[in-house]
Amino acid sequence: MKTDISLLWLKVGEIRQRQLLYLFILTVLSSFAEILSIGAIIPFLAVLSAPEQLYEYPVLSPILNFFGEINNEKFLLIFTLIFILSVLISGVMRLFLLWSQTRLSFAIGADLSNEIYKKTLHQSYKQLVLKNSSEVIASVSQKTNEVVHLVILPILVALSSAILILAILITLLFIEPIVSISVFIGFGLIYLAIIMFSKKMVQRDSKIATFEQGKLIKSLQEGMGGIRDILINHNQEIYCEKFRKIDCRLRRARANVQIISGSPRFIIEAIGMILIAIFAFSLLDESDSLSSSIPVLGAMAFGAQRLLPALQQLYASLTLVNGGHAQLHDVLTALNQSMPDAIRQIDNEKKQMEFNNDIVLDGVSFNYIDEGHKILRKIELKIKKGSCIGLIGTTGSGKSTLIDIIMGLLEPTSGSIRIDGYEVNRDNKKMWQRHVSHVPQSIFLMDSTIKENIAVGVEIENIDMNRVYYAAKKAQIHETVESLDLKYDTVVGENGVTLSGGQRQRIGIARALYREADVIIFDEATSALDTETENNVMESIGSIQNDITIIIIAHRLTTLSKCSQVIRLEGGKVAQIGTYNEIIVKNKNYSNSALSSESSK
Repeated sequence: MKTDISLLWLKVGEIRQRQLLYLFILTVLSSFAEILSIGAIIPFLAVLSAPEQLYEYPVLSPILNFFGEINNEKFLLIFTLIFILSVLISGVMRLFLLWSQTRLSFAIGADLSNEIYKKTLHQSYKQLVLKNSSEVIASVSQKTNEVVHLVILPILVALSSAILILAILITLLFIEPIVSISVFIGFGLIYLAIIMFSKKMVQRDSKIATFEQGKLIKSLQEGMGGIRDILINHNQEIYCEKFRKIDCRLRRARANVQIISGSPRFIIEAIGMILIAIFAFSLLDESDSLSSSIPVLGAMAFGAQRLLPALQQLYASLTLVNGGHAQLHDVLTALNQSMPDAIRQIDNEKKQMEFNNDIVLDGVSFNYIDEGHKILRKIELKIKKGSCIGLIGTTGSGKSTLIDIIMGLLEPTSGSIRIDGYEVNRDNKKMWQRHVSHVPQSIFLMDSTIKENIAVGVEIENIDMNRVYYAAKKAQIHETVESLDLKYDTVVGENGVTLSGGQRQRIGIARALYREADVIIFDEATSALDTETENNVMESIGSIQNDITIIIIAHRLTTLSKCSQVIRLEGGKVAQIGTYNEIIVKNKNYSNSALSSESSK
């Protein structure tokens, strides 16, 4: 735990570290204000009970002698105002400290969340594919929030409580040293025993909570992602029961931590009041004068009233920190992700990679896991600029993986991909990707306007509407958009729920055309279009082809009829290269497949 907290300190950055030091100074000042309020109660109570006793206090005697005789009413007014002022100062300081602690804790939480999200988005495509998205979402959102509530804020509260306890104890030592030390040691031992007893239980519940949290998000994603099948099959109760069990285990674990952190308070406060009563009785037994005991008794009671909550806060904070260790560890793991792409390509932002001749794949092989199954095996290809290439093959033949390598999303396990003779690598792949647009089969749409979905990644005020119109017309979606009430300002809903599958795919095609890339890759991008619309889209794209290189993985084989070259993959290898007639028309198996596909459509 100490190691992880030390790592957290290094991760918060210099600005936050400086702010934490300022917060420490504020905590010390707040403790001095607390000392002032406790110290001010003695002369205040003395004035109320026996004003002549004020001259017996070494600190006050010289001051009172300097001002000469003052009647009791003035004494009472002066010390009442002093006590009120000290309490107000202490209250304002504690309020400001609470505000500062909370604001800084949540600011640090925002920094951590942003940093995790940034580092996650800069991971390689291969690393992201192998990760579970529910783990990423949990780390960015929920786990960072829990680190704020269970670690950062409790640490700051524990620190301020410890300083406050020390200040109160020092003050009480001057008033009644033996009783103060005895009470503090007694309470301290009680809390220490509880901490040692509950430590393993808290750590166990912390691990359960962080494990179930990831499962909860995964359950939500599965339920909402498969909502069509759930509704058709009437499986709502199965998913609800699965969610209920996970949620119950998660909340039970969190509740256990909260109960353990808060339960000692009631016992300790009761013991504290009993000790104050015993102390009051002993003072009266030693002194026959009630008035002489009231100032000391009042100061001890007031100090205890401040000390006991501070002790409870310290204990509760340490318990929460112990309970948040699992979440802190996961967040630190996410923060320790490297940022290779961002670091390597900072100097290349303004550089350009020329693409004038060809794309060459030289002996490209790929597998996700070392010594694992090879998805691609020694692929040898040459794609000339301006050509239209079709990719076919059975499921699992490696088509999509090959496309990902051409786009620079995946690095070949062996072999290389070269653009005009220059190898694409980690240092220059961002420059190559500026040439590429991708239209997948499943189009992701933001819950925003049509124009924002076409010009995705561009600030709304910087969108070039002429390019939007041009791209939409070529994608055969312009007339549909113009028929809508809000036209290009129409909001499409979450993932384009208000649009048909064909409309979503045409927006995806328009998005690729908006980028004005010279390599456009269609990964079964026209599968949701009817035959006539698909032909119109492909003709429109063909009319602007010129120097644009098009690579198509097609749902219907007839889509490839205009391709200058068709490549058939099988078992991760290039099985055949030829024209559409050579590969499709003359091959009866593929012709039948095409006819079957057309009829099913």
